[in-house]
Amino acid sequence: MENQSSVSEFFLRGISASPEQQQLFFGIFLCMYLVTLTGNVVIILAISSDPHLHTPMYFFLANLSFVDMGLTSSTVTKTLVNVQTQRHTISYAGCFTQMYFFLMFGDLDSFFLAVMAYDRYVAICRPLHYSTVMSPQVCALLLTLCWVLTHAVALTYTLLAARLSFCVVGEIAHFFCDITPVLKLSCSDTHINNLMIFALGGTVLIVPFICIVISYIRIVSAILRVRTPGGAGKAFSTCSSHLCVVCVFYGTLFTAYLCPPSVASEEKDIAAAAMYTVVIPMLNPFIYSLRNKDMKGALKRLLSRRRVFSF
Repeated sequence: MENQSSVSEFFLRGISASPEQQQLFFGIFLCMYLVTLTGNVVIILAISSDPHLHTPMYFFLANLSFVDMGLTSSTVTKTLVNVQTQRHTISYAGCFTQMYFFLMFGDLDSFFLAVMAYDRYVAICRPLHYSTVMSPQVCALLLTLCWVLTHAVALTYTLLAARLSFCVVGEIAHFFCDITPVLKLSCSDTHINNLMIFALGGTVLIVPFICIVISYIRIVSAILRVRTPGGAGKAFSTCSSHLCVVCVFYGTLFTAYLCPPSVASEEKDIAAAAMYTVVIPMLNPFIYSLRNKDMKGALKRLLSRRRVFSF
């Protein structure tokens, strides 16, 4: 029996067991990854270059775009390299490094969506106090708190998993080092790990979701009290993009992690993981740019400046 120190690498099953499908998914993932990077970089440039968008909502949207790029890069790049080189391996240290960044960026997505929901609640329900409640100091504090909490949670998961013994070099039934497939390869007692997944994972997933739900209950209640013609539609239009992203993100996440093991097969787990690590980060820039008039205007001004400089 090999002990933990002798296990130097793991095998990743990849997106599909079929070599032909692997090449097909390589092309699809590569295109989506490039679109994700381009879209989120454009969002960040548009927000940073347009003074009209220097508000708390767009400040957190720019950070969300950065996190989306990090989430996709932490999982997809290794998958693309493995398919291209036909070496479906990842080093022991690389596996836990990937796990850490995946968990951190994934948790940050959830936290930022909750903060953005709170921002919309303050803007609609307490407009006279908005500049005070969402001051630059408060935004910086919320941003720091999100990073510190997610770093602590991801580091806890990763260190607990790294202390386990892996008796043989096994195959991870996934296309990246997600925590649950890695734990299945361990020959140690994973009771504490599973307990922490249930406790911390449930907290990180449910608490931001509850905050979002409460924020939108109050937002809808405030909108329904608006009596001016078109006022309700105008107020709700400021949160429609965020609400679309929340529904897609949490719908996929709940399907992936709250579905019973007897129902959720490995194929469904991989499909759900691909959805929230590849598809959702790619869709977010389109949702925010197509459903938001301010973003449309900023993008037009950004592109027009690029054309002027190109000439």
